[in-house]
Amino acid sequence: MSQPSAPFFIATVEPDGLQCDAWPEQPLLQSLEGGGIDWPSSCRNGTCRTCLGQLVQGAVRYEIEWPGLTAEEKAEGCVLPCVAYPVSDVVLQSSAI
Repeated sequence: MSQPSAPFFIATVEPDGLQCDAWPEQPLLQSLEGGGIDWPSSCRNGTCRTCLGQLVQGAVRYEIEWPGLTAEEKAEGCVLPCVAYPVSDVVLQSSAI
């Protein structure tokens, strides 16, 4: 039998070091808000880019084929927490910093 996966991961927001539970079945933005972390947002569907952040550590997956990121941005570690689902513990930094 395989080891069951963790029920949730930990999301850390830099530079403040704030942390919250990050649930794999919900977008990171929803986990951040549920954990009392203020993160910029607007459309919640990956098009407005208000929530754009930098994935400093960890990994995410998307349920939509191509979120509102360029290939260069994805290569640089940019993420849209409104449509990004964690697949590991993550460390995020807001692009507004």
